[in-house]
Amino acid sequence: MAYHFENIKLEKGMYGRSSRSFSQALEELGVEGKTVGVALLQDDRLLYECYLDAGMTHSETLMPLIDNCLKFCGMGCKDIDLYGVNAGPGSFTGLRIGLAAVKGLAFPRETLCAPVSTLEALAAAHTGCGTVLCALDARRAQVYSAAFDLETHERLMDDDARAVADLAEFVENCKKPLFFVGDGAALCYNKYGNVPGVLCVPPALRNGRAAAVAYVAEQMAQRGEAVLPEALLPDYHRLSQAERERAERLAAEAARTEIPEDTAKGKDQHQ
Repeated sequence: MAYHFENIKLEKGMYGRSSRSFSQALEELGVEGKTVGVALLQDDRLLYECYLDAGMTHSETLMPLIDNCLKFCGMGCKDIDLYGVNAGPGSFTGLRIGLAAVKGLAFPRETLCAPVSTLEALAAAHTGCGTVLCALDARRAQVYSAAFDLETHERLMDDDARAVADLAEFVENCKKPLFFVGDGAALCYNKYGNVPGVLCVPPALRNGRAAAVAYVAEQMAQRGEAVLPEALLPDYHRLSQAERERAERLAAEAARTEIPEDTAKGKDQHQ
């Protein structure tokens, strides 16, 4: 599955046998549509990769794409040594569907899983000189964002939800050229497209790839960061809209029931 990504990735000999890596990731690309992709890697060879943006829901497309991938490659879940899945940030619904799918595939054999950062996987698909700033539309004039050196892929900015306007200092001072990728790239280009050194990535090339998610998952497994499926959790980076509204409602109710300090003192003195 690809975009917001889930993948399964395996390094040859990594777990005592020839390694087969299945990469899955899925991502909801703002209001423009929903995309899903699947990739399968064996050692360093990309056996299969599929990207779909047909306006269908993840529940309609994800499992059939996985099934087709395994069938065309002549494999089954028993052949997968590591699952990599996009764990966030991104669409809450997309993340939950992807994580649930990977857990369901991994649970029967307790196959290891790598929870991949959506933003890191976006950056992994690009290389060159300069800086790549990965941005996903987080609504409310915000983007989930992170930045990486294109040559070394060193992380320059942690994953977080930020106002687009708050990226100004980084955009001005980072190593150029600077590229924006992800479904929030248009918001960044609208704001910073005229800054010297900012170069435009064509819209069709701004989105992530399942193979890149698999690549990051492999690196995580090599560092010992893969987990059992029951430990696979989303990393939302902020509360959902429902959670925010509930917190605001509870705060308002608490404010209405709170007795002002002056009023409380007056009552005590009267008594």
